[in-house]
Amino acid sequence: MCDPLTAAALALAAGGFATSQISQNQVSRERSRVAVAESARQEALQRRAIGKVDAATEEFTPDILNQGIEDAAQEELDELMIELDGTANKAKLGANAILGVSLAVAKAAADSAELPLYRYLGGCNANILPVPMMNILNGGKHSDNNVDFQEFMIMPVGAKDFPQALQMGAEVFHTLKEVLAQKGCATSVGDEGGFAPQLASNEEALEVIVDAIERCGYKAGKTIAIALDPAATEMFDSKTKKYKFFKSDPKKKISSDALIAHWAE
Repeated sequence: MCDPLTAAALALAAGGFATSQISQNQVSRERSRVAVAESARQEALQRRAIGKVDAATEEFTPDILNQGIEDAAQEELDELMIELDGTANKAKLGANAILGVSLAVAKAAADSAELPLYRYLGGCNANILPVPMMNILNGGKHSDNNVDFQEFMIMPVGAKDFPQALQMGAEVFHTLKEVLAQKGCATSVGDEGGFAPQLASNEEALEVIVDAIERCGYKAGKTIAIALDPAATEMFDSKTKKYKFFKSDPKKKISSDALIAHWAE
């Protein structure tokens, strides 16, 4: 079962209609963008509840309409919603509501201009898709395993186009499942869709990914690069001002310089 989405639907006076769906991020950090949500059954299930955007949209929709913003003024619209929210982390209106409206406006404006969204946003030079970052192994608060770092991703930097990049990512993902199964690890997935095995160390997470890449005939670091989203804020101990390996070794605490050096190794 996936987490709920916040949906927005928008029609422009000049023509053009679009909808958007925004997911709720699993990670809760002090300075992260806040998704406004309410529990459908009980407070413990809050993060899986339907997005509570009625209050937010009732507050900023009249302001947007009264401003008479042109559909092409995407930046002006976004700045207005941020101003109406007035918080550093979108806590008042909710990042899910703000992003949902922003995306719906962009898609509707592209529809009105009879342009694909990428061309509307990127202009005449928008002809290259970015290299995808594919989340294939989860740790941190995205899983129940003993891996401290939150997301281990692969980037098919050697792909000639996006379809090939997608194919390469799929190959490595399914090969990683085989690698983990052969090691006797569980092949269940975490909150973000990557595998969430119990491993001997954070370093072993990189080792199994490199193994999967090479089994597919690619070269780690050249054909396919590895990227990390460690979510270090989740490891930070505000009392000691150090980073705690809260899953693999709760007694281990290191400084920011030591953590950077750890990644560099």
